[in-house]
Amino acid sequence: MITVGFKTDKGKRRKDNEDSIFVIPDKKIFIVADGVGGQNSGELASRMTVGYMAQFVCLNPIEEAKTGTDLKNYFKELFSGANSLVHEKAVSEPGNFGMATTTVLCYIRDNTAYFVNVGDSRAYLIRDGKYYQITEDHSFVQTMIREGHITKEEALQRVDRNMITRAIGGDTEVHPDFFTLDLFPRDTIILCTDGLHGEVPDERIAAMATTTNTMHDLAIKLIDSANEAGGKDNISVVCIRIQ
Repeated sequence: MITVGFKTDKGKRRKDNEDSIFVIPDKKIFIVADGVGGQNSGELASRMTVGYMAQFVCLNPIEEAKTGTDLKNYFKELFSGANSLVHEKAVSEPGNFGMATTTVLCYIRDNTAYFVNVGDSRAYLIRDGKYYQITEDHSFVQTMIREGHITKEEALQRVDRNMITRAIGGDTEVHPDFFTLDLFPRDTIILCTDGLHGEVPDERIAAMATTTNTMHDLAIKLIDSANEAGGKDNISVVCIRIQ
């Protein structure tokens, strides 16, 4: 059994909210997307993506993907279809040129969580008071960290820290990453956009997840903390607890 809470907020500095959330409880699929692009194109990209994914899941029962390989192929097709939809819209309409979106997805089956991500929206696991970042950001600074050019602390101070290197709609093809995690009772999973993890330290996120009883309350606390820290970006969270 799982319990879920989710919330999205435009933050304190942004006029519009370009994030999108989609929760499909009966399928145990959870999606967070953070749109990028001028005008309202970022909002359009994220909404098109989560809408396409929700429709795909309804038309193509995920239960028929029996093995881990089947699931990986299922999610590859899911992300590829969303990418084609957004990319075609971006290149065919000058007003939407360059629009794209990050996406992180979690699917839970039995005692296993499957994660798929493109961009810098993240999945965290909080277990026994400790936090683990499950996904790896597809960003310029993360590449520099991985190659040893800068530290994680230095990355937080860079003005280009939000420059992503992969996104749905950003190119003709998309290359998501896949992660699998065994789950245990009291585990908490958090999916979020950079409006949260760019404002609130990981340790603070883990502390709130550990001390908050309901996922609804946790989602509210996380959003409030990001706004109290400055709220420079849109903020979206999905919080999942394994019972």
